[in-house]
Amino acid sequence: MPLLARMVAAPLHVEVAPGAIGRLPRLLEDRRISNQGHVAVIVGRGLGAEVEAQLGPDVATAGLFTVHDDSLDGAIALTRQLQHRIIDVVVAIGGGRTLDVAKFAAGRLGLPMIAVATSLAHDGLASPVSVLRVDDDRVSHGVPTPLGVVVDLTMVQRSPRALVASGVGDLLSNLSAIADWETAHAARGEAIDGVASMLARTSAEAVLHRRDDPMGLPFLACLANALILSGTAMAVAGSSRPCSGACHEISHAIDELFPGRATHGQQVGVGMLFASHLRGDAATLSDAARCLSHHGLPLDHRALGLSDAEFVKAALHAPDTRPDRYTVLEHLALSEVELADAVAAFPDAIAEVVR
Repeated sequence: MPLLARMVAAPLHVEVAPGAIGRLPRLLEDRRISNQGHVAVIVGRGLGAEVEAQLGPDVATAGLFTVHDDSLDGAIALTRQLQHRIIDVVVAIGGGRTLDVAKFAAGRLGLPMIAVATSLAHDGLASPVSVLRVDDDRVSHGVPTPLGVVVDLTMVQRSPRALVASGVGDLLSNLSAIADWETAHAARGEAIDGVASMLARTSAEAVLHRRDDPMGLPFLACLANALILSGTAMAVAGSSRPCSGACHEISHAIDELFPGRATHGQQVGVGMLFASHLRGDAATLSDAARCLSHHGLPLDHRALGLSDAEFVKAALHAPDTRPDRYTVLEHLALSEVELADAVAAFPDAIAEVVR
């Protein structure tokens, strides 16, 4: 008999709405989520009192824990704290770093997790990936997909607009990642997962042509749903391939060589535009640059605070950050002189399409 379907790791519960945190107790009463009611709540710094006030005193029956940083050491320390409690579900409330630490700890202990996002800076809400700091590097770890994903739009509206813009940059980079995947398929026969590719592309296109208020509820709801969809694309593919290509290689290289210059979303947005520039993909370059401009994101390396020479150095180092990934950078294999020419022409190419 032919295979008619496949199993896909996806959240059991998704809610994107204002005031969603206040409805968590009702969700936790669902025995599919918490069989015995032993709930550990993990929060970011400064959120503990507010979370307790919204949830009530009886929700965190297994304890309330605070994430102080996004280091691997911190995630391991949290794991050790949790393993000494009777817990049947972990609820993590906060931004991307808090969720990444909690995903790692819950995964190490084999515990189901509900991710409650209070900001929308990247597509890790529902992804099977936890990015943690190890010394000066950021390392990705495979983890189980969250069992539930909740986005409280009231709290997201209170987050800095720059974090929302960063989420847009991360989403749009999917367009470049998919193009890189197609290049790897054509050049090396790498298999493409059509479902994962479809989900990743659809999530990026959901925000590509929107020009409404970035902090308005309609746009934030669209962005939250698209980020969850993007994370699901990675779960379907079993890797970050549909959402990470040359764009992310360049960002990782900037983090390693010139740390602290910009946010992840800003860097992958510029990386995506540069990769599109290298491909000669004028349509993606134009549409994406206009969208990033609407959200006040940088459009070239100079706006990130990088000189031409620094960006050339980052582009040369980028393939070394993901040796297993084939992208336009590996495909073209440009020399330093050729890359310098492409980098020098990049700002003018951007200026031409956003006039």
